[in-house]
Amino acid sequence: MEFKHILFEKKDGIAYFTFNRPEVLNAMNTAAWKDLLNAIQMAEADDEIKVIIFTGAGDKAFIAGADIGMLQKMNGVDMLHNTTRVAEVAIENCSKPVIAAVNGFAFGGGCEVALCCDIRIASTNARFGLPETNLGILPGGGGTVRMARMVGVGVAKDMILGGRTLKAEEAKTLGLVWKVVEQDQLLAEATEIAKGIMKKGPIALDLAKRLINHAFDVDMTAALDAECWAFSVLMNTEDKQEGTTAFLEKRDANFKKR
Repeated sequence: MEFKHILFEKKDGIAYFTFNRPEVLNAMNTAAWKDLLNAIQMAEADDEIKVIIFTGAGDKAFIAGADIGMLQKMNGVDMLHNTTRVAEVAIENCSKPVIAAVNGFAFGGGCEVALCCDIRIASTNARFGLPETNLGILPGGGGTVRMARMVGVGVAKDMILGGRTLKAEEAKTLGLVWKVVEQDQLLAEATEIAKGIMKKGPIALDLAKRLINHAFDVDMTAALDAECWAFSVLMNTEDKQEGTTAFLEKRDANFKKR
């Protein structure tokens, strides 16, 4: 599949998607959002892909937000049919782990894309922000919800109402980012994390991701029941048998997703 605004590379089971509009700091227009949706759907369907990594072209931005010229021309009806939310939900619900390698600005929609990913690592020059209220709008791609859940209501309000921008180390302290590295080490670090993930049982990763994503959507009893059912399902898989056997035999497991 070809993309207009995203570069794609597949290597050793990892899909690398690079947002590629460096002339506008990788700001997302309608075509770029469609590319993003198509990219995640393609990766989901490709059995050779085990982990997905998103990053931005250049050293200044992951995604600097939405294309403001596009936003100015859109109305409410347009937004109802916009692919932004669909693409972000597809990232969040993808059965395969998704890593955001944030290089530079992750503002607005870029911050929201990063929030949808499972793991976020950042370069030392990364910056996170949700500045939509400056434009008379608000974060419409899940920013108000996901940011509040991830770092707390107070920080979310500081960012959205007060315009607070998080530097990489501060984002790490708050739990938004897992690791901060130098710019030239970012993709290598993301790749090492992806390789580690690929050693895990793929069905277990999928179910664990689902449980974590919905941990706060239901009460504690329902959440624990769901966890118990998922554990029971895994106990009947070939992968569980292979994983436990490999551990006892002191070798790497060869999971088959069965």
